Amino acid sequence: MRNIGIEYPARGAMRFCDLGAPPQPKDSEILIDTHYSGISNGTERHALLGEHGWVHFPGRHGYQHVGTVRAVGSKVRDFKSGDWVFHGRYVGHRGWHVVDVTEADVDSIGSHLCLRLPDDVDYKHCALLGVAGVAMRHVRRCRVAPAQNVWVVGLGLIGQFAAQSARAVGARVTATDVNERRLAVAEKLGAHRVLDARDDKTNAALKADGPYDCILDCSGVPSLLPQIHRDGLLAYRGVIGLLAVRSETTFPWSMLHGREGSIEVSCHFGLDDLRRVLHFVRQGVIRVEPLISHCVSIDQAPTIYETLRDRPGELLGVVFDWTTEHPSD
Repeated sequence: MRNIGIEYPARGAMRFCDLGAPPQPKDSEILIDTHYSGISNGTERHALLGEHGWVHFPGRHGYQHVGTVRAVGSKVRDFKSGDWVFHGRYVGHRGWHVVDVTEADVDSIGSHLCLRLPDDVDYKHCALLGVAGVAMRHVRRCRVAPAQNVWVVGLGLIGQFAAQSARAVGARVTATDVNERRLAVAEKLGAHRVLDARDDKTNAALKADGPYDCILDCSGVPSLLPQIHRDGLLAYRGVIGLLAVRSETTFPWSMLHGREGSIEVSCHFGLDDLRRVLHFVRQGVIRVEPLISHCVSIDQAPTIYETLRDRPGELLGVVFDWTTEHPSD
């Protein structure tokens, strides 16, 4: 068990912090020994750079933790020592967690967010279940349904999971990005149509393939909403899901008024979102391994955060291994 964590002391900087030894869990608590944790690329980069309201330093960020239960309180019934669990509270990357498991509302983002993992999954891959859970919750809030025409804009980690989640519930998925590698990954993971946004023919292709019942914006590009309005890309009673973080949004009123359309946003995930993702992962419908671009020792975190700050396009899924002091990519 590592007694360290990660924090951002100032804008653009990362350092390790000393957590000290963990306390014994109280009656309703469990102690988790972290084995893996995953970076949430968009959220953590915004926090690292002090963007979109993340302006308080030092700060600890991250919500994807996988480990084993080392001790349980006397009143805990749903977990036992030795269980592998995913823990999704927003407490930052850290070597251990003490979690009160009393609150277990399956839909609330305020629950304990501890999910016991079965033995037929790769625990390392489960370090990205949090971002997958965010994508699944967003797909559910946008009411994506079988046979719908869905366009996913932006194929970073969250966009990749959004595309897979929409396809998992039966939608036909078109995906766009400007990064050739990410486009190739999306195609490998089952997107029905993959288009390079830099191609002059892409806008015409989007119009020919539209309108779209749901448009999932995982890019935050300011020109997207005017494009949707200009080219008539939203179907009647369609939904635009703004998943990428932004400070503010401006949109043409008539884009929604004439079509009785709506805009949705969502935040984090509940236990039910995690359970749905895990179901699809176990079925092989949602795949994680092709999304992992880096799996390294936690000791290599400074190099990873430097890349996240300066060259974010080089990263996709990043998993920290807390069990070794050597890089393992």
